[in-house]
Amino acid sequence: MRFIADFHVHSRYSRATSKDMEVETLGKWAEIKGITVLGTGDFTHPLYFAELKTKLEPSDGNLLTLKNGSKNVSFVLTAEVSNIFSQAGKLRKIHTLIFAPTLEVVENINAKLERRGKLSSDGRPTFGFHVKDLVKLVLDTSEECFLVPAHAWTPWFSLFGANSGFDSMEECFGEQSKYIHAIETGLSSDPEMNWRLSALDRIALISNSDAHSPAKIGREANVFNCDLNYNQIIKCMREKDRSKLLFTVEFFPEEGKYHYDGHRNCGILFSPGESKNNGNICPVCKKGLTIGVMHRVEALSDRPKGFLPEGAIPARHLVPLEEIIAEVLGCGVNTVKVRREYGKMIAKGGNEFNILLYLSRDELTGLTQPNILEGIMKAREGKLKVIPGYDGVYGKISIQ
Repeated sequence: MRFIADFHVHSRYSRATSKDMEVETLGKWAEIKGITVLGTGDFTHPLYFAELKTKLEPSDGNLLTLKNGSKNVSFVLTAEVSNIFSQAGKLRKIHTLIFAPTLEVVENINAKLERRGKLSSDGRPTFGFHVKDLVKLVLDTSEECFLVPAHAWTPWFSLFGANSGFDSMEECFGEQSKYIHAIETGLSSDPEMNWRLSALDRIALISNSDAHSPAKIGREANVFNCDLNYNQIIKCMREKDRSKLLFTVEFFPEEGKYHYDGHRNCGILFSPGESKNNGNICPVCKKGLTIGVMHRVEALSDRPKGFLPEGAIPARHLVPLEEIIAEVLGCGVNTVKVRREYGKMIAKGGNEFNILLYLSRDELTGLTQPNILEGIMKAREGKLKVIPGYDGVYGKISIQ
């Protein structure tokens, strides 16, 4: 069975998230987007976990569905955890995505984590112990769990981040490295960038939305061709099975808010080369630049740009449908005009991924006006003008 999965979302109990981030609304938006498997997010939070137990029920294959909702969307139990600790004289900040097979396993994980920190403080809890100890704690609870370094390249809170990360998987996870089989590339990075590191050849590169509001789910995702089954999904990622993990759906990484270097307050946007020419110092305020993902990839890579390793899982770059409509109509993404057109297209086209990925030009003709159709086709072909994101500012994508 071919299906689309987005594993990394947050609930309304996480900071800076929409009040609508709860499972019924997420289930509705998953159908709008064309997502079959969606992460619950935030299973460590006591109030949200109580909601999950009340609103979800086990289905076939160690997945869950809504008790009083559509059975077209399955949920997998996921949570993101933050570890802040010192190693080699440097403060490290790492976020990790945890997958768990059952509600009972989650209860046991939460009981162990509760003894190490306050779970109710945030949907993404923070702990002061080493991240490799998190791996051991979770896998000692159940070998069916799976851990993935989240948004692995962002400057803060990531495995390879310029400000608080490491130069290798082994430096970070030590003896637990053998249990890390996948990383999340994040919005500011894509598989092509990660292919430049031979050390990641054994690693499956997955992509998720890290959504903080329902409309953002699916902005990055994974396309599988396997049984709708927790263990099968995990096996596909653990074994990096190209026949079953078909491709990832990606933001254009330039649109991510940490792709290039710069200083937001000073209005400085630099490529890695420009940063090096300036000694990584902002020419306006004379302070250190925020070093972005592309710069960090350049620093750690041992292969040239464009290298394609054997066994690489492909990627498809898309522009979200609402952004295409807004660009063509010349108005904001959140305007009534865009939402009305988006709703009409979804009603006719089935779901967003069907429109963006699969429908032919002829099939799209009856869905919308010609200029929006042309916008979709140009986005598919990569006919775009891009201003890269930097220092917390999202990049800007324009259809040419």
